[in-house]
Amino acid sequence: MKVEKTKLEGVLLITPPTIFEDFRGHYVETFNKEIYSKHGIVIDFVQDDIATSHKNVLRGIHGDNITWKLVSCLYGNIYIIVVNNDSKSKQYREWTSFNISDRNCLQVLIPPKFGIGPLVLSERAIFHYKQSTQYSRKKQFTILWDDSKYNFWWPIKNPIVTTRDSGI
Repeated sequence: MKVEKTKLEGVLLITPPTIFEDFRGHYVETFNKEIYSKHGIVIDFVQDDIATSHKNVLRGIHGDNITWKLVSCLYGNIYIIVVNNDSKSKQYREWTSFNISDRNCLQVLIPPKFGIGPLVLSERAIFHYKQSTQYSRKKQFTILWDDSKYNFWWPIKNPIVTTRDSGI
């Protein structure tokens, strides 16, 4: 397993511990508590979520103040933005982006107080994340994908978003 620090403190880029590929396809071990613990990632994940979306869907920039997330793309290709929403942090409002896919098998570990915005680049994608708390919409914050305070860069101009994510 390879764990890399990113430009945002606490956000890690992870290559999973087992990736095996042969003529049948590939096999990926997406989580192994013992191996992750040996790399200092000791988080009690309590919920797994999967979202399926089609090309140009942006599932908002959402987060909360208590949840760790381990994010991966099971199928397709996703561009994700991760943004620091901790007003007490020296990196407040700073963001970074990643391209994760079923081919590169990368994962992103996202701490509490960070938002994540996944944008589907392939015709279809399956997005997976483990959470350290039970989902609660009431506890979440939303950052608008085109908020000028952040100067986000997106690979497309007009993503498909919900009313919640459009600011309406």
